[in-house]
Order: sequence, then C-alpha cells, then structure tokens
Amino acid sequence: MLRHTITIKDIARELNISVSTVSRALRDAYDVSLETKQLVLEKARELNYKPNYNARGLSQGKTNNIGVIIPFITNYYFSTVITGIQKIAYDYNYNIVLYLTNDSEEREYQILNNLILSGLDGILISTCASNYDPIHKIMDKGVPVVFFDRTNSLDASKVKQDDYNGAFEATSHLISQGFSKIAHITGPKDQMFTQNRLNGYLNALEHHNLPVKKKWIIHNGFSQECGAKDLQKLMAKSKKPDAIFAVNDRKAIGAMVELKKQNIQIGKGFGVVGFTNDPICTLITPTLTTVSESAFEIGSMACELLLKHIQKENLAPKEVILPGKLIIRESTMRSFPKI
Repeated sequence: MLRHTITIKDIARELNISVSTVSRALRDAYDVSLETKQLVLEKARELNYKPNYNARGLSQGKTNNIGVIIPFITNYYFSTVITGIQKIAYDYNYNIVLYLTNDSEEREYQILNNLILSGLDGILISTCASNYDPIHKIMDKGVPVVFFDRTNSLDASKVKQDDYNGAFEATSHLISQGFSKIAHITGPKDQMFTQNRLNGYLNALEHHNLPVKKKWIIHNGFSQECGAKDLQKLMAKSKKPDAIFAVNDRKAIGAMVELKKQNIQIGKGFGVVGFTNDPICTLITPTLTTVSESAFEIGSMACELLLKHIQKENLAPKEVILPGKLIIRESTMRSFPKI
C-alpha cells in the first residue's frame, strides 16, 4: 500500500476550513487571525505535514533547485566548498543539484549545453573552461549565475580567494628564508586564478630584485602526479631551482614525494610552498607551508549571493575577494626540530 503524503488539503479537511486559509496561515499572512494560525500549525505538526517546496515553487515559477558545477568533489577544498553551499541552501529550503566536470572543458560544455534550465533557479559554477559561450547563453536567458573560486571576465557575481596576494606572500616568504632560485609549478594558462597566482609570484621576484627564469615556470594539470612530473622536469635542467611555489597543495605534495626520491632534503636544502591548506599538509613529513583558503566561506557566500540574485532580478553583479593566510611549516624552514 502506498503511503499517503499529507497535504494542506488534509489539514483543511481536519479543521473544516478552506485550503486557501491553510495556505495563508502557513505563510503567516496578515489576513489570518493568530488563533487560526495556531490551529493550523498545531494540526500540521500533529499530521507530520512537510511542505512541498517544489510544488510551491512551480506555482510561483520557481523550483527551489540550484545547480552546482565543480571540477572535483574528491579533494578537500571542493568538498568543503560544497559543505558551505549546502549549509546555506538547506537553510533557505533549496536543494542542490551537483554536476562534476572532472576538470574537462569538453565535459563542462556538455553539462552546460544539456542543462534543463526550467528545473533550476540559478547556477553556481567553478569553471575550468576557456570558452565562455555556453555559460553566457545561460546568463542571457535570465538564469542567475555566480562564479566561485575559478572565475572569469564575464559580467557576473564572483566569490574567490585573493590569489595574487597569497602568491606574493608565499614567494616572498621563500625569499626571506634564503631561497633565491624559486620555480613555480602551476596550472593551465587560461585559468584566471592560475594567472593571478603567477602574477603574484612574478611580482614578488621583481620586488626582491630576483631574476625571472621562464624555464622555471611550468604549466600543467593540478594533480599530485602533475606536481611530481613538474619537479622531474625542473631537476633535469642544467640550472636547477632551490625552491618551488606550487599552485596548490596537491602539486606541492607531488613535488615533495619526488624530491624525497631524489634524496633532496626538503626545508633545509629545498623550499616548498603550496596553496589551499589541505589537512594532509600537517600529516606529511616535513609538514607543508601553504596559503590557506576559506573554502567553507567561499561556498556559503557564493550561495548567499546567488539566492539574492534569484530573489531580486537585475541585481548588480558583485565581486567578493577573501584574504588568505600564510601558514609556515617545516617545508620552508632551513632547520626544524626532529621528532
């Protein structure tokens, strides 16, 4: 036997009042008496009534669903971002529909081109694409879009990390520790946050009167394996660096694994800085110096901003930039205590 779902019709029948009165009472409308509202709420609790937000949304031209498009969910950063998004979405009775691109431009295009926009009130996206036409078409249809973490030049709201200053501070820290031949292993050139972190690195070298060596700047993917491969390329060169600033912690850890294989002492002999502050930074040996990212806050603030766009049409785009914090650990210390 199918279980009957309690609706406002059941509440109305039990109280012998109209469905419209129940609906207005549940919405706390001004034209319903306090006594009636109390009766309706008590009966709703008694019958274990659960509002059908999808049905309510459809009647108002809404679905209470938001799409979230991200490159990964298996790493610490994006899983924490999702937690922040989910917290705000659920607080406002919204559901999230998750789409994974696996850091593939082609996959992102497929997702964007196949989205059933009638089922979404808005979209949160951390893009990996260099061609913005698919998302631009969605925005032109009036669907609110907010970018987070990986953003672009489109005229839309964005929530992101202060990538430039974080990179500048990370590189300057290496220099303060006595490292002068600093390489940068980074991501694809067409990613805006990659460019910003690269610019922070370059300007730090310039600020401290150190030369820029293009051969020490390697663009590749974001994985630990890519970090190991980048380090191999650097150490195969005739002029080798004595430190690296990595675009993220995964690449930094990949480089550290490779440095250990080559019997190069990390910290005292070779400095390494990452970016994210993944919990694994404190579990590896030596511990990894990094720039922390406010992942939960980026997710929650991006969701709050999207909901504002959903609730108010023609809201002006807003850009939110959250500061990072350099966390100094053993991988950049010339000497550190042995446990």
